[in-house]
Amino acid sequence: MTRGRPVQAISTIQRLSAADSTTLENPGARSLQIIWPGNAPEALVTITRVTMEPGAASARHAHPASEQIWLVEQGSALLLLADGETDPLRAGDVVRTPPGAIHGVANTGGEQFVYLAVTTPPQDFSSAYKEVRGQTDPMSN
Repeated sequence: MTRGRPVQAISTIQRLSAADSTTLENPGARSLQIIWPGNAPEALVTITRVTMEPGAASARHAHPASEQIWLVEQGSALLLLADGETDPLRAGDVVRTPPGAIHGVANTGGEQFVYLAVTTPPQDFSSAYKEVRGQTDPMSN
């Protein structure tokens, strides 16, 4: 600390490319981990692009400690809510799910359903997927 003024540490800017991302896959669903604990351990969010084939679904679930925001880019689907409730989704919609809220999604359309998910605080979603491809350890370059 200098006289009367705190000295602030400047974070290092991190530049990532497609080669730094990881793809998580389940049948009919692919999640491209753009920013996640595996490639940006100091980041305050996880950013994921999810692509779901027609008929694919992500079952109802909750993130007890994380908020999640979806920016729907393409297609149509049903937002799966608590108590069996649903709500239609389409390109241009934004969904904010607070920590602990039940949510899921089912692609009911005839084309891919694509959304960008921003999760904070960040989460490593790899345990929810059957296949992990790509960069998983930032020190493995």
